[in-house]
Amino acid sequence: MRVTALAGGTGAAKFLRGLVSCVNPRDVTVIGNTADDAEIWGLHVSPDLDTVTYALTGHLDTGRGWGIAEDSFNALAAVAVLGGETWFRLGDRDLATHIYRTRALRAGLSLTDVTAAIGRGLGLRVRLLPMSDDPVRTRLETPDGWLDFQHYFVREGARPRVIGVEYAGAEKAAPAPGVLDAIRTADVVIVCPSNPITSIGPILSVPGVREALHETNATVLAISPIVGGAPVSGPAGALMRACGLPVTAAGVARAYAPWLDLLVIDRRDIEETLAVREVGAEPVLGETILIDHDREVALARRVLEVAA
Repeated sequence: MRVTALAGGTGAAKFLRGLVSCVNPRDVTVIGNTADDAEIWGLHVSPDLDTVTYALTGHLDTGRGWGIAEDSFNALAAVAVLGGETWFRLGDRDLATHIYRTRALRAGLSLTDVTAAIGRGLGLRVRLLPMSDDPVRTRLETPDGWLDFQHYFVREGARPRVIGVEYAGAEKAAPAPGVLDAIRTADVVIVCPSNPITSIGPILSVPGVREALHETNATVLAISPIVGGAPVSGPAGALMRACGLPVTAAGVARAYAPWLDLLVIDRRDIEETLAVREVGAEPVLGETILIDHDREVALARRVLEVAA
């Protein structure tokens, strides 16, 4: 079974860990969100690509959900002594990834090529593609002006009220090589349990991606990151409201209509089934809160079962 997954954030990393326990990783292509990318200390940081890579190679700090396990922060401490900004906490071993990426990009390699090289170096067995080699950046409008995503999410702790969202540069971006083909030729396309606005929304904003999802013969299935009227983690609720979507499983289905076939929702949201059907997707009940690896594997098996 050829599986293509749209992914961003910690929810995606957890689900993908379960997925590669159930299928051959060589049959999996992951299309990663790059609209969270940022320049930190002059380095190109790709948080979502790195989280997927670290999670699937056993390097992820699972307690934090990002960065490398048991990393040290000597460089961060030294930057603080010099009066530099330290709100984005980069570990020492994590820095090596960003240094390598930045040097390679400046030497003329594409983000696709650099991502593949980092994956090979760390032992990644799935094919990980950035959504685009062109810069697309999520920007959030607040009452005090626009913020880049990392300033909103990390520096400001997702506290400012959001009144608008844009994916700057998306209209001029092209899908990375292999992205559209991975969607069109898959047996199943899985939208991971990620923030619909800032993790999946940017991927969908790249020209050609929505059309490929319409055209594919694959079953297109999403996993709702909303349970009981609230996000499992992160600011998805506030961002969905800012985009005029209800913070419900049906709101997730609306974000992905009309190309979505199936939506996996948590069993405690059984009352949402009719509302999901009204949007045009078929609801599937499952256990979607991934508190351990057994739950990750169980959800992946459920997804593959219904997709087949």
